[in-house]
Amino acid sequence: MILDYAIVPYHLLNTYGPVEILSKLTTTMFLHGGWFHILSNMLYLWIFADNVEDRLGHGRFLIFYLITGYIATLTHVYTMPESTVPMVGASGAIAGVLGGYLVLYPKARVLTLLPIFFFISIVRIPAMIFLGFWFFLQVINQTMVSSSAAQSVAWWAHIGGFLAGVILVKFFVNNKDRVNGSIK
Repeated sequence: MILDYAIVPYHLLNTYGPVEILSKLTTTMFLHGGWFHILSNMLYLWIFADNVEDRLGHGRFLIFYLITGYIATLTHVYTMPESTVPMVGASGAIAGVLGGYLVLYPKARVLTLLPIFFFISIVRIPAMIFLGFWFFLQVINQTMVSSSAAQSVAWWAHIGGFLAGVILVKFFVNNKDRVNGSIK
């Protein structure tokens, strides 16, 4: 099933036809590498996506989600063109939602579980800091792994999806939320 519906960067660049490319770009976002993978993605969607969807509207949100997911996947393919490891997961599209959230709600506060040594606290952290730290971790993780075709996490997809969300969200906001061409 994974090989039938996931993106394999090398095959996308060398063997897939146009219809197969679009199909696999979509289906790969709905496959996951295990329970932890899907549950962590669902947690981020639960926290951030409903607010972004409220601002964009249902239809625009779906298109935004898919486009940022496509850009995330293509970022991974571009940076790992020789990889024969199937790429699965919605993390790149979810990263796009996180980027959109950062632009739309920079002053919002995110309820966060914060471990300090043996103590765990729940604190509200500004979205700008929470998401900035999340993005920083993606960049650090990418720089720490080798550029081997066998890396197990598509860090570049996270980075590309996030940046796509930051850049594209303003084009998807409802007209009623625009004030003189800018997001209010």
